Amino acid sequence: MALNWINPEDYSFDSFLLLERFQIALMMEPGSWCNNNADWKRSMGIALNADPAVKWYFTHRCPECTPVVMELTATAPTVSSAAQIRSAEVCVLLSVEDFVMYTTPEAMSGKCDFIRGWNKERLFQVIDLTGKTVLDVGAGSGRLTFAAAEKAAWVYASEPVATLREFMRNKIKKEGIRNVRVLDGLVTALPFPDNSFDVVMSGHVVGDDYENEIAELTRVCTPSGWLLDCPGDSEQDMKPSPENVAHGWEEVHYVGSFGKDVFVYRKQIYK
Repeated sequence: MALNWINPEDYSFDSFLLLERFQIALMMEPGSWCNNNADWKRSMGIALNADPAVKWYFTHRCPECTPVVMELTATAPTVSSAAQIRSAEVCVLLSVEDFVMYTTPEAMSGKCDFIRGWNKERLFQVIDLTGKTVLDVGAGSGRLTFAAAEKAAWVYASEPVATLREFMRNKIKKEGIRNVRVLDGLVTALPFPDNSFDVVMSGHVVGDDYENEIAELTRVCTPSGWLLDCPGDSEQDMKPSPENVAHGWEEVHYVGSFGKDVFVYRKQIYK
């Protein structure tokens, strides 16, 4: 489904020089949503052949993807027209709108519906953060992090994308925020000891590896602490999560700023 977050004409194919290793691996993984598409494979091959710097970066930043990169470039049709090359680049850029958007975090608040339409009071209505030590997992550009910082004693933002971490750190410095710390970390491998946080929250993280992700969120949450899934508003109706409900999460529904259904989930942890 198109996110409609980016105008591809605003981005060079060199934007991929800012991708993380895990992002490249996700794109190149055999059978992935990208690499299972013939048009994408053709377009990526054309684009990589036209931009040797990105090809070099992919194979050196993510060496395990080298065989896939070499196959894509070897099997791509020969193209010399600038218009054809750009068409291939646009196809690839649009296939990973989120990855591309994260290279320009300063644009996210105006382009991403889950930030643009969201009211931070929605967070405060579902969880009491006063005086709490909070972890925001997959913090992105800080939608939840900086809202939580208004109430919490401390907020730790775990984010695996360097451009987003830098954006948050710049905001912290510029605004003199003293109770937020930003760290690298994946949802399945959080860099914190057991039982560290009163509230562990996320927005668009859980789902790819549900059981392991929830286990890791639970590990770093204190006994009697809370897990929170707070996705922000969408221009499309969200679907409820029977999986969360089956695992003991409480569902909170509201109609968002775009007039669409939004579902927030919370769960108190008992160990």
